[in-house]
Amino acid sequence: MKRTLLLSLGLIIGLGTAGPAAAACFADYKAKKDKPLRLHYGVIELPAAACDSRKTAAAEITKRIRGDGWKLLNVMSTFGNDGLAERKESAGAFYLRY
Repeated sequence: MKRTLLLSLGLIIGLGTAGPAAAACFADYKAKKDKPLRLHYGVIELPAAACDSRKTAAAEITKRIRGDGWKLLNVMSTFGNDGLAERKESAGAFYLRY
């Protein structure tokens, strides 16, 4: 009886803490390449910790896009799942690419 109660309590606590950690975090951004000048608007999924501020989001985005020669110009915003669908068409090939 005591063991069942402890297991149930552990399961409830575990499920309660899993929700916020699994929350989706996305950002939309603008980037460029030089010679020739190319611009793109993109949407990227970020770890939750990177959505605390635009500065932390910018650092994460810069790390990911730099490998393909892109330079981050601006982090437009950070958002959850609710803003994802409305940005898909605008981001085109750069929708969740990085």
